[in-house]
Amino acid sequence: MDNAELVRVIEQNVAELLMAMGAAGGGRQRDDAGVRWTIGGSPIDYHNAVVAADLTARTADAIIAESLQKLKNHDVPGSWHVGPSMRPADLGERLLAAGFTHGGSEPGMAVDLAELADPARTTGLRVDRVRTEQDLGIWVDTLGRGFGEGVKEARWVGEVYRRLGLEDPWRHYLGRLDGEPVATTTIYLAAGVAGVYFVMTVPKARRRGIGATITRAALQDALEARDTGSTGVRYGVLGSSPAGRSVYAGLGFREYCTIDLYEWSPTRTG
Repeated sequence: MDNAELVRVIEQNVAELLMAMGAAGGGRQRDDAGVRWTIGGSPIDYHNAVVAADLTARTADAIIAESLQKLKNHDVPGSWHVGPSMRPADLGERLLAAGFTHGGSEPGMAVDLAELADPARTTGLRVDRVRTEQDLGIWVDTLGRGFGEGVKEARWVGEVYRRLGLEDPWRHYLGRLDGEPVATTTIYLAAGVAGVYFVMTVPKARRRGIGATITRAALQDALEARDTGSTGVRYGVLGSSPAGRSVYAGLGFREYCTIDLYEWSPTRTG
């Protein structure tokens, strides 16, 4: 893929993930040539999301206002995920003027799976794919020990994944250190690539290379599935936190774009 195509699939993979999870959570969907969103299916702002917009200067403000009204109607926090394909070019300024706040930026990164670096592996760490309801429960409990909004977010994610099932395109992985669950990640196969999500190591086990190890193991599993004909993916993609950027760079990921998050919350605005 050339750089422009990699940017496209980075944006599309996360958009498909958010739309699928939002639908499974009971969110209301809009998906047309102008805008894509899923609103009302989650208590988490990241997942009540506008994921694509191809608007004009004339239509943008009205669509922003409509999305905001949907959030208010459902009494949930929400977000716009503004990537390089979204229009108009001043969309971020319009969102700020409408009452959203800038919630940070995610570097959009990608790697050719055949060129994954092999970092030093953590002694005593075993990575397994989640294949049963019992293992999913352990994955959820582990995620809740250190990711995002903690137990609240993990329980919602777990319920959504129970509805979506444990087979492709969803692949969840659990890392155990000397038998104790300490790390999670998810691979989502969409847009022809393997998207990496929910990479988390519990606080007491951090700074030991576990995040890099579990991410590489999950992507290596996707590559091996491709070699046996189970999947068609060649690239891994992700939106990194600032803290994770160096970890993913160490695996061979390169940055191709930036996705800006604009957030709104009923509690912040009153």
